[in-house]
Amino acid sequence: MILNRFARVKLRRCALAAAAALALAGAAAADEPLREIRDPHYGDTLFHYFQDHYFTALTTLMVSQHFGRVAHHADEAEVLRGGLLLSYGLQREAGAIFEKLIDQGASAAVRDRAWYYLAKIAYQRGYLEQAQQAIGRIQNPLPAPLQEDRVLLQANVLMARADYAGATALLEGVDGKAPSARFALFNLGVALIKAGDATRGTAVLNALGQQTAQDEEMRSLRDRANVALGFSALNEKQPLAARAYLQRVRLQGQQANKALLGLGWSSAALQEPRQALVPWGELAQRSSSDSAALEAQIALPTAWAELGEYGQALERYQAAISSFERENLALDESITSIRSGSLVDSLIEHNPGDEMGWFWSVRELPAVPHPDHLLQLLAQNEFQEALKNYRDLRYLARNLDAWREKISVFSDMLATRRKAFAERLPRVQAEVKTSAMAALRQRRDSVASEVARGAGAGEPAVFADARQLDLLQRVASAQATVAGSDPELEPYRERIRLAAGALSWQLAQDTPQRIWNAQKELRAVDAQLLQAQQRDAALTLAQRDEPVRFDAFERRIAALDPLLQTMALSVAALTTEQRTAVQELAVAELLQQKQRLAAYSALARFALAQLYDRASAQPEAPHAATP
Repeated sequence: MILNRFARVKLRRCALAAAAALALAGAAAADEPLREIRDPHYGDTLFHYFQDHYFTALTTLMVSQHFGRVAHHADEAEVLRGGLLLSYGLQREAGAIFEKLIDQGASAAVRDRAWYYLAKIAYQRGYLEQAQQAIGRIQNPLPAPLQEDRVLLQANVLMARADYAGATALLEGVDGKAPSARFALFNLGVALIKAGDATRGTAVLNALGQQTAQDEEMRSLRDRANVALGFSALNEKQPLAARAYLQRVRLQGQQANKALLGLGWSSAALQEPRQALVPWGELAQRSSSDSAALEAQIALPTAWAELGEYGQALERYQAAISSFERENLALDESITSIRSGSLVDSLIEHNPGDEMGWFWSVRELPAVPHPDHLLQLLAQNEFQEALKNYRDLRYLARNLDAWREKISVFSDMLATRRKAFAERLPRVQAEVKTSAMAALRQRRDSVASEVARGAGAGEPAVFADARQLDLLQRVASAQATVAGSDPELEPYRERIRLAAGALSWQLAQDTPQRIWNAQKELRAVDAQLLQAQQRDAALTLAQRDEPVRFDAFERRIAALDPLLQTMALSVAALTTEQRTAVQELAVAELLQQKQRLAAYSALARFALAQLYDRASAQPEAPHAATP
């Protein structure tokens, strides 16, 4: 049980990180060049993903897939979507995605990752045979983070099927430098012990129990290994070895209470009740919400009784009974608080988050009468998952409410757009009529003909500017003035002839450039006329299509509103149901603690009665003789 619980936590922590590696890296190893994101919408999804906005990433990706915007990353996008769905516990939907990828003949890298996720899903659902088959279909090594998880997953499957020898052979091949190496060592030690090789299994766990640890997770794993060794030694009637193992456990770690309890039992087994008083005395002072502390409150007076200190034993038994009664009342108060609904809602409100997410966890406890009871509840994976589901349902409810508000906004936007279209259409139509497209086309053709005539006939005057036209007129007027045979006007006629020649030469020089400019301007006019014709055609289409589009949007909005209302009601019902389930899980755990209290209280009362019986059965001391 220790192995499976620990490995499942490790695998869950890698779920979303693995999905990102799948989507970004494909089958590429860590030392291969980075993949290019060819579809901007896929990059947008990854942007939200790496901002820890998993719900937005998922919905954005699904919209992009619907409109065919991630064609270059189709398989990777499906794997990412399946990983995100799986992270929310939607195992059936995720499994359908991975099976579809396999059936469609995806690339080998995508198929291997899909088989890995199918194996993970099958294992989580308890389908061990299917999980083993899926793992066997993986043909190539997965990317580094997934490959480590794959080994741990396969080892868990083998151990769950009681194939401890197979799990041992698999775990012995784990690279000692891998990040998951210590988890593999822990699993290997347990597998060896389960397989009957207690000597090697103990050696592996013993080595792990003495290693240096750099972080809290590794220190907790080391403590867990030492506790497992200690209680295994106690079961094997080796109290000295058990004491050595348990003394390595930190006094303030998560395994401290179990270690103190085991230390006391090892001393008791060695017939050293006075030595047992130290760990049991420390443990008895700790919170009564822990079962080890409750057991210590019974064991401590037993040790005093074995030492012959019946007064101390009697006092300790009475103190234990009083403590059990107080704890029983405290449990009743916690149960009442839970059933009122305030506890569950307070946990969510004191630990807010932007969106739904697998990595959400409770980091701050609300003000409750007995917070120690919450610690016991939050240590349970089942309660944590149920609480996450309740939080996600609350988020969905808020999201649906926001969308219902947006629907009304969309209705207003559509009405505004329809009104604007109706108001602007007559003005645009009037502008189109006054533009006189036919007249503009006719005028353009006239200018084009004139340009062609001037260019073909070799008439430079056609391309003269205003100044040159004025000079041409002045020359013609002057020539008319000096016309005739008067010899006195001959010098003037010569000068006018020279001026006319210079003007003709200038026109001849400028004509090619002006012809090119005129043709260029005609092309620009043609482009503008074409654009105007296209706009006119678009306007004609808009008059026909826009009212149809408005009607289609109106129907979609009208259809979405009742759908959102139905979904909101469904989510509200599920939220209430899930809240009740969370409360019942919490209450069930506290009721189990009440049962343990009742059993310990009965033991304490029985032992107290035995002490009274022993005291009453002792003969009275003889009276001294009268002189």
